[in-house]
Amino acid sequence: MQLSMLSKGDSVIAAFNGELDEHTAAEVREKLDKRISQGGFRNFVFDFSGLGFMDSTGIGILLGRYKMLKRTGAGIYISSPTPHVDKILSLAGIYQIIQKINL
Repeated sequence: MQLSMLSKGDSVIAAFNGELDEHTAAEVREKLDKRISQGGFRNFVFDFSGLGFMDSTGIGILLGRYKMLKRTGAGIYISSPTPHVDKILSLAGIYQIIQKINL
């Protein structure tokens, strides 16, 4: 799993590449938490265009970061999920709380 973060204007884009599961969760959680705690953004975008697989562990990470980001008042978005990830997010009801956008 590769996770890169890019600051673009007043937004942070967290681009995922690989698989988000129990084997990669701790590292991803740590990187996201560190960047969120630094602040300095108005929007946070999870770019899932390179994410080939996500399981329930990934949903848990996403929900935990959602709660953190809501406390900051930042806008929270999901961009370009792959078909498999899009289906998982839809079934989990994530799009009811996090808006899907196209970058």
